[in-house]
Amino acid sequence: MQYELTEEQLMMQDMVRRLAKEQVEPGAARRDAEGVFDWEMVDLLRENGLFGVDFAEEYGGAGAGMLALAIVVEELAKVDAACGLMIAVQELGALPIMLSGSAEQKQRFLPKLATGEHLAAFAVTESAAGSDVARLRCRAVKDGGAYILNGSKTFISNGGVADILTVHAVTDPQGPTHVNAGVFVVEKGMPGFSVGKKEDKMGIRWSDTVELIFEDCRVPQENLLGSESRGFPVLMKTLDFSRLGIAAQALGIAAGALEYAVAYAKERETFGKPIIRHQGIAFKLADMAIRTEAARQLLYKTCALYQEQPKDMSRLPEQLVRMSAMAKCLCGDVAMWVATEAVQVLGGYGYVKEFPVERMMRDAKITQIYEGTGEIMRLITANML
Repeated sequence: MQYELTEEQLMMQDMVRRLAKEQVEPGAARRDAEGVFDWEMVDLLRENGLFGVDFAEEYGGAGAGMLALAIVVEELAKVDAACGLMIAVQELGALPIMLSGSAEQKQRFLPKLATGEHLAAFAVTESAAGSDVARLRCRAVKDGGAYILNGSKTFISNGGVADILTVHAVTDPQGPTHVNAGVFVVEKGMPGFSVGKKEDKMGIRWSDTVELIFEDCRVPQENLLGSESRGFPVLMKTLDFSRLGIAAQALGIAAGALEYAVAYAKERETFGKPIIRHQGIAFKLADMAIRTEAARQLLYKTCALYQEQPKDMSRLPEQLVRMSAMAKCLCGDVAMWVATEAVQVLGGYGYVKEFPVERMMRDAKITQIYEGTGEIMRLITANML
């Protein structure tokens, strides 16, 4: 296992960095203010082949692996966290198919997801069940050659714009949900499936976050991934992999905030010299750099280990589950801390929307919450010590 970047990874990093600076950053403040999903950004990511970074080549992806995925998300999130999230969520929505789909299901769904022609979403969270997945109540009942879905999901990223949604539903509410649930591929336009409330969020404002409603939604049996009792293992392994994409988003926010704060501190003068020459600010920036680099090394190493693992339903080594949780936890905490410190470096200017660190601070908070809260990541880590 190695995680020194290869020549190909460095080339990809440079390409995405230039793309982000030239074509993503200029509209970031406007998109944040408007809070409207931006299809131009989708087209940009499609044109540059970024949706399929970690999709297998046989399905039209780049087959570049988890580390390349993290690099892409990080570079985009440096200038616009919601744009970086687009790549992470595409991976998240497709992972259940990658992990547990049949050959026919993979061939049917993955190629259009790899190119970005279709967008993906993963629907687990419900109003009464987030961290506590035992409380999930969205129900799937067998009816001939189909399943009838009833219930709702909330806080679903890409939920209102996705063509393909992988939905976790309970198949037998009388039994324990960890052995009585399945994951179903719901396709846009299926009768009985609708989009409910759109959330007005603190950060990542133009990312689409909605409620999903299933009212006697008929899903063909061939859209069940694996079996109707394997939903929980699919969910858990999906999250083990997908947390790394959110960790990369958090890392990007931290790195972007650090870069902006350093540049500002070199230009802003007080008492006859740039503020970066004042020890109070210099040490603050040093700590920001130390924590950001520490988070990057843990994430990159974890991604390098994960890309050696087959994307199937074989059991992951406990060490890798723990490392995924640690990387997600650390990157989220670092993003929030570094972005907050960046606002402090800029002083009053950091608090106004004219400067991007205010947006970065708002964007950072969600990385401590979704895809597993920091508290749950610590619980996973502690349980495996």
